[in-house]
Amino acid sequence: MKRADEISRRDLLKNAGVAAAVGALGGLETQAVSQAPAGGKLRTLALIGDRYHNQDYIRVGLDRLFKELDLPIDYTSNYDELSRSRLELYQLFVALRDNAIRPVTGYSDALWTDVGSLENPWEYPRERGENWITEEQGAAIQDFVAAGNGFYAMHNSCSLSLGSKNYREVMGGAYGGHPPLRPFQVRPTANKHPITEGISPFMVTDEQHYVIYDKDPKYIILEAENIDGLTYRRRRLSQGPGHGLDEYENVGTKSVSGWAYEYGKGRLAYTAVGHTIHAMWAPEFLKIQKNAIRWLLKLS
Repeated sequence: MKRADEISRRDLLKNAGVAAAVGALGGLETQAVSQAPAGGKLRTLALIGDRYHNQDYIRVGLDRLFKELDLPIDYTSNYDELSRSRLELYQLFVALRDNAIRPVTGYSDALWTDVGSLENPWEYPRERGENWITEEQGAAIQDFVAAGNGFYAMHNSCSLSLGSKNYREVMGGAYGGHPPLRPFQVRPTANKHPITEGISPFMVTDEQHYVIYDKDPKYIILEAENIDGLTYRRRRLSQGPGHGLDEYENVGTKSVSGWAYEYGKGRLAYTAVGHTIHAMWAPEFLKIQKNAIRWLLKLS
């Protein structure tokens, strides 16, 4: 029988070896990969943060969520390192980030409001962005889910579908625009599902995303409505920027706000709410997020 101090030294050496292996892997910006999760718990990787969605509020929101579920979670904002080999370490993938990298060049009126008031604005090129997700990365997520794992697509991660057909196939829809932050109601649909069981309609001040849904309507579990009667006008999806108001379409007060379905041996869930920490912590939506994670990990 070994003495306690010998066991302690052995454990220290073992942990040092694990730390060295983690250092060799690299890539996780905000939290290192754990090679041996405490208690053998199911592990989650979250890809978070972009220009319009600060990773700090996302991490605060998800930290609370996963702490209350007593589950570990790792974070990264390094989208370029999303791959099959990275996903192999996990049983759940969470995405809450945009697809656009911007500005690649130029200046944005949205962030530098004075540029349009300059005497020589033509000397300051308009911003140009680009998509980061590749078809290979989309296929990696697709295969990850089909093999029996879970994928929780949150809020603006629907925009990744605009850059990858493979991603859109597993995610089930695409970004379709949104009005400014304003109050609206979210409620379960008539399609019964464990994620929305016991959920009551609730109000939230957030971006009401008008997503394009591709799959069978029977998988839609949440809908949103501006009960004040405010509608949303967006450019017709077949047209790009620079068109006149006569080429816009009014998509009404209601929008699809969430869906969930089996995909291969795995599961996919999407919820549209999540632009602010206040929205992420709305009591009924917090219940929805917990239910979603339990369902995706097949814990209930």
